[in-house]
Amino acid sequence: MKVYQTNEIKNIALLGNDGSGKTTLTEALLYESGIIKRRGRITAKNTVSDYFPVEQEYGYSVFSTVYHVEWNGKKLNIIDCPGSDDFVGAALTALNVTDTAVLLLNGQYGPEVGTQNHFRYTEKLGKPVIFLVNQLDSEKCDFDHVLEQLRENYGSKVVPVQYPISTGPDFNSLIDVLLMKKYSWKPEGGEPVIEDIPAEEMEKAQAWHKVLVEAAAEHDETLMEKFFESDSLTEDEMREGIRKGLVARGMFPVFCVCAGKDMGVRRLMEFLGNVVPFVDEMPVVHNTRGVPVLPDPNGPTSLYFFKTAVEPHIGDVQYFKVMSGVVHEGDDLTNADRGSKERMAQLYVCAGAIREKVEELRAGDIGCTVKLKDVKTGNTLNGKDCDNRFNFIKYPNPKYTRAIKPVNEADMEKMMAILNRMREEDPTWVIEQSKELKQILVHGQGEFHLRTLKWRLENNEKLPVQFLEPKIPYRETITKAARADYRHKKQSGGAGQFGEVHLIVEPYYEGMPLPDTYKFNGQEFKVTVKGTETIDLEWGGKLVFVNSVVGGAIDARFMPAILKGIMSRMEQGPLTGSYARDVRVIVYDGKMHPVDSNEISFMLAGRHAFSDAFKNAGPKILEPIYDVEVFCPSDKLGDVMSDMQGRRGMIMGMSSEKGYEKLTAKVPLKEMSNYSTALSSLTGGRASFIMKFASYELVPADVQTKLMKEFEEQEKDEM
Repeated sequence: MKVYQTNEIKNIALLGNDGSGKTTLTEALLYESGIIKRRGRITAKNTVSDYFPVEQEYGYSVFSTVYHVEWNGKKLNIIDCPGSDDFVGAALTALNVTDTAVLLLNGQYGPEVGTQNHFRYTEKLGKPVIFLVNQLDSEKCDFDHVLEQLRENYGSKVVPVQYPISTGPDFNSLIDVLLMKKYSWKPEGGEPVIEDIPAEEMEKAQAWHKVLVEAAAEHDETLMEKFFESDSLTEDEMREGIRKGLVARGMFPVFCVCAGKDMGVRRLMEFLGNVVPFVDEMPVVHNTRGVPVLPDPNGPTSLYFFKTAVEPHIGDVQYFKVMSGVVHEGDDLTNADRGSKERMAQLYVCAGAIREKVEELRAGDIGCTVKLKDVKTGNTLNGKDCDNRFNFIKYPNPKYTRAIKPVNEADMEKMMAILNRMREEDPTWVIEQSKELKQILVHGQGEFHLRTLKWRLENNEKLPVQFLEPKIPYRETITKAARADYRHKKQSGGAGQFGEVHLIVEPYYEGMPLPDTYKFNGQEFKVTVKGTETIDLEWGGKLVFVNSVVGGAIDARFMPAILKGIMSRMEQGPLTGSYARDVRVIVYDGKMHPVDSNEISFMLAGRHAFSDAFKNAGPKILEPIYDVEVFCPSDKLGDVMSDMQGRRGMIMGMSSEKGYEKLTAKVPLKEMSNYSTALSSLTGGRASFIMKFASYELVPADVQTKLMKEFEEQEKDEM
């Protein structure tokens, strides 16, 4: 394979909703470019994409597939991404290391929720977008309606470059308004017959040609002047204008294919090769220090590793983008994140599991390697005198959580090692060992995302596991002031133990003043502050510890022991055993013994006094509340709202966004446990949501009573 220069390389992400036909299109692109000799079929489980056992089991793409095609002296690196929002991590990774997004649509359904989500990601990252309408041979396909929806959602920037003469099972021809030609195919597809546009289509073709010319001229002053003078542009000028429009996201061209019949695929590749921006025409990436790193083959060598795949009989296959310089087979590089040395023993370009050896790859190119010692996803390898590090991929918050444990407890260590390795392949799987909940939690993007993880553990690793409902990280706090004292006294021969602590507890909020007098049962307690310590609790909220002991009733050296006793009780509130927060404790009196008092005595006295006071201070349970945004079709909004209210959700607002309704709400985490499954069921998979932690709020009285009863039962069972 020839060595491609930076200005001959284009990197493209292939995105689209489930069922839009990305895997089939990949087969057609690879077949047309000669990488494969015959097109595989999903039903035959012999496609270049979806070659992992879990993908063949479910009939879904789970991982992204990196492949390349060579066309007219250009190299197109394409990353085919899973369509399901559960595997959004792969789409985000691909968009960050490529320069253009091809957004595939199923011609039967037009823009779907996946289209909306993917477009939103391209918007955030400022990536050019080409819409590609597929399945034109479907009876339900209505191209004019799809185009109307696209323009309704994304505005007049959506400009068709092609349109089909007719759609349905007899589809075999389209009009290209850039080249002003008719393309038609024999039943086997492949090479088109190119002819003049028939008279009956000329008016429509000329109207769209004019729209395309205007859009192409809009982003270049010279072209705009020429357009005003002559009312037209040459083919090359139009290509140049479209390229500039793509880079500026000033236009979104629309193309047509029927991937299943290999119709329109060659013309698509022509456009990608001729018009899509090259690597060096896109905005520059910055390293972690904010320094721009140009895709310059003459610069220092720097590789960013964006994906790890674990393949049977091979082990880790690691995919990288050459951010700068040139990498050669046999180069020794340094891992900027881990400090270790690595030798690039073998370099490959790939098409799924098909790998072709190369001797070097230049800036902007994408390749893979095997058998690296210590490289993780997200690491940077640098050549001599280079210290780049990259951290430009931001993944969304998890939306679905399950507790996991091996069926055989002895397999716990093995399970953790496998989970951590699997996270290398998909960083949106988050593994958490929760000390608070005493559970191992796996967080993901949805129920199917975690079901995939379980399938792989049980089928690939032969490790049976159980998913359990995760416990909720409740918090406990108090709602009024209370007082208590406790004497710890123990005598068992020799030195005894003695410590007595008198304290007051009250709810705390930021900036709250400290009264100088408290009143309980008609008795006044004066406070004279000797010292205050504010502790930011690692689980959120604060503990404010005030020393108000006068007259030497308790020696100052015992105050840290009292605080330690209080902290140990803050870790296990009396209502549900959850962490306590937002409490102020004033130690105002006590007693000590000249011989028997020691730190353990005051630690225990402080712990018990705090516990007694907490129980009398109107203790309440707090629950985590999440901000939730749901994107759903307008015809399903009523059902989604009704379901949300049934989850104790508080609707905060509604708005329309590019053809979809956006619903915002505050919802208790307890009610979100199975939400991704329920939402999919309610909307036929046409909705999506994001959620992030907002705050802790008091639970309703009936929920508190229920939780306390459950905790009491649990305590009895454990005794």
